[in-house]
Amino acid sequence: MKCKYLAIAVAMLSASSAHAQSGVTLYGVADAGIEYLNHAVSSTGTVAPGASGHGLVALQSGNQSGSRWGLRGVEDLGGGLKSLFLLESGFSIDNGTSTQSGRLFGRGAYVGLENKWGRLTLGRHTTPLYDFAVAYDPMAISSRYSIASQDPFMGSARADNSVKYMGTFGGLGVTGLYSFNNNNQEVPGNFTNGREYSLAANYAGGAFSIGAAYDQANQSAATALQTNRLIQRVGVGGTYAYGSAKIHAGYRYAHAFNGASLPGSAVVNTASNLAWMGVGYQVTSALSLTGSAYYQNLRNSGAGNPWQFVMLADYVLSKRTDLYAVASYVLNKGKSSLGVNGFNSQLGATNEAVQPGANQLGAVLGGRHKF
Repeated sequence: MKCKYLAIAVAMLSASSAHAQSGVTLYGVADAGIEYLNHAVSSTGTVAPGASGHGLVALQSGNQSGSRWGLRGVEDLGGGLKSLFLLESGFSIDNGTSTQSGRLFGRGAYVGLENKWGRLTLGRHTTPLYDFAVAYDPMAISSRYSIASQDPFMGSARADNSVKYMGTFGGLGVTGLYSFNNNNQEVPGNFTNGREYSLAANYAGGAFSIGAAYDQANQSAATALQTNRLIQRVGVGGTYAYGSAKIHAGYRYAHAFNGASLPGSAVVNTASNLAWMGVGYQVTSALSLTGSAYYQNLRNSGAGNPWQFVMLADYVLSKRTDLYAVASYVLNKGKSSLGVNGFNSQLGATNEAVQPGANQLGAVLGGRHKF
């Protein structure tokens, strides 16, 4: 009888423990600030020859972190196995609209399983290339003024219809992703249409960390008879922590061919070299400073090779709320058209573009609340 009661007690304890490790969490970020730009022009309008643009002041959403809300859940299945899911949606806090272009959960949507050997999920994911950039960009791919301005794909790389694996073994982390079609345009008989795969590995030991990533994407063709356009990217990066300072450095090579082109260039069969370096310093427990520099060589484009410099000061008011001031300056050469928020060709119908060949200064004062 005592054994029976003991078994019941153990079962109840196990159920209670499993329940404590299971649940659904509502989370999010609300980020807004006021931005100033000089030499700003409409990216879709015509500009008189020699015009340098005008000053622009605007309220902007999602400057350091994209404003978002989401649900994530986990269930302990026992034996070290867990099931999990995530649904994440982006929004503009300045006007309350969705930033998902018709998607409800465009920032992420997946379900899967996890144990000591890693995590396997199915759905819409950030790619390993994106995860690599978060770790090694000094600005951690902030939505405004970061490596995402130089390469928008790295700043928003997500894949539909994908399978993603993540595993950590001691100091080594490995990630792999395969997308059957990243644009929901599956074509019978053409298995490469819209296909994307990405791999990344990083190692952290003591003050050092180093990582590498590779991404290959076949842009979707309308029919199986068309040739897919292929874009390849490979990146390497590292960090070194010394006292209150942390140094970042990295390099990304991109190759586009079969009709594809890179940001800022209308020339096909081109390539790009992007290098960056930066340092973060924890001045006090509340105040941190970060500075970074990016240089991109747009090979064979004839558009010039732009520099971008970023400085950030962040002051933490609490575990969930902080204030920030960030400034960026872009130095264009020749016909280069990089603004502090990206290449003109990538901005769409905005007024944040820069006159080709002109330099641009941008600054944001804002605040962020995490919940």
